[in-house]
Amino acid sequence: MQAEPTSASPQKKRVFRFLVLFPVFLAVGFCGLLIPFLHPVVTGFTRGLVEISAIVIRLFGGSATANQVVLQNPSNGFAMEVLDGCNGDDVAVLLWAAILAYPASWSQKGKGLLAGTATIYVINFLRIISLFYLGQYDKQWFEFAHLYVWESVFVLLTLTIFWTWVRRMSTPSS
Repeated sequence: MQAEPTSASPQKKRVFRFLVLFPVFLAVGFCGLLIPFLHPVVTGFTRGLVEISAIVIRLFGGSATANQVVLQNPSNGFAMEVLDGCNGDDVAVLLWAAILAYPASWSQKGKGLLAGTATIYVINFLRIISLFYLGQYDKQWFEFAHLYVWESVFVLLTLTIFWTWVRRMSTPSS
């Protein structure tokens, strides 16, 4: 006697769907950042981020100028260039891929994308300002914070945003 094959549970199908769609959306998102006609948009966003950072630093009594994607302290000459990978777009793509791949309504996805993206860009803004000040005082700590601390923070932040969004969707609203 042969056992009849059982169909996969709905939960397993959702997990499989996520595991297939997530890398697809991730690849599309990262490739999208490389499309030549979008490069001026990404660069413009980065320039705006640097300009706003300089304005906020000056509002709080610091010395900063923005020149394209370079944030500089004219008093001591320290300057840092904010590159495409440092503008928050990479982690935003990671979050978008996860949310878009997850089985949820478009309304729920839209809310998650909006709130999550805003959170990522606000934290990235704080990251740039903190690195600007840290770089003026110690180059080694600047490099360590830039390459290790903030990278880890953004991976954890993105996972936390996604996890929080998933939990909110699974909790019935009262």
